[in-house]
Amino acid sequence: MASVSIPENTTALLLDIEGTTTPITFVKDILFPYIKDHLEEYLSAHWEEDECKQDVHLLKKQVEEDLRLHRACAQHSLDQSGHTDEEKAIREVVDNVLWQMASDRKSTALKQLQGHMWRAAYAAGRIKGEVYQDVVPSIRRWRRQGLKVYIYSSGSVEAQKLLFGYSVEGDVLDLFDGHFDTNMGTKVESKSYVRIAERMGCPPEEIMFLTDVTREAKAAEDAGVNVAVVVRSGNMELTEEERSHYNLITTFSQLEVTGSA
Repeated sequence: MASVSIPENTTALLLDIEGTTTPITFVKDILFPYIKDHLEEYLSAHWEEDECKQDVHLLKKQVEEDLRLHRACAQHSLDQSGHTDEEKAIREVVDNVLWQMASDRKSTALKQLQGHMWRAAYAAGRIKGEVYQDVVPSIRRWRRQGLKVYIYSSGSVEAQKLLFGYSVEGDVLDLFDGHFDTNMGTKVESKSYVRIAERMGCPPEEIMFLTDVTREAKAAEDAGVNVAVVVRSGNMELTEEERSHYNLITTFSQLEVTGSA
């Protein structure tokens, strides 16, 4: 593919993570299996710590809410009190978390426990955040050319910072001017991009968004943001119409600031 010019009035680049800076398989094949494989070990090691107690408490509240609203929930009630032995209590938490993950639940309770486990895994060097080889050198080049660079992902800001703080390229958090997650709204709503532009302090027309998902690209476009769609191995196939409509790149190195060699 030929190079794509970043519009001349652009002041900031907004980057998606999965399929854009990082292989989609990283979350599916590394992060989620890590939780399943190490959950019981993690709970046993941290069971008496306040943070772990708070995580279990949130999971218990989630079960109570599910029962109250007659939603499907895991079979076991969660109990961290003294009248059940620790191994049984831990097993019940494991069953609940695995059930939520199998059901593709996105509960705050689940996200919080997963986030704490990933934080410990990154810090211990058991996981390193994957980034495509073209990402770091390209961002450094864009920054030298005066552009600001931000991240916008469905994953929490904390999860984003872990990925880039403990990446295969080392700590590269200094490459980013800010991070946004779904607190700004979902990525398929155009209002989310308007809010992000307001937070950045620039009009949407000065932002270029890179994503592999055309529904997100359309939402950004509707907000007045410039877009390039990232086509990488493993990403969703584009239709002919999408291919003709959007600027496409297969690597960040194809994206050039207008007027720069």
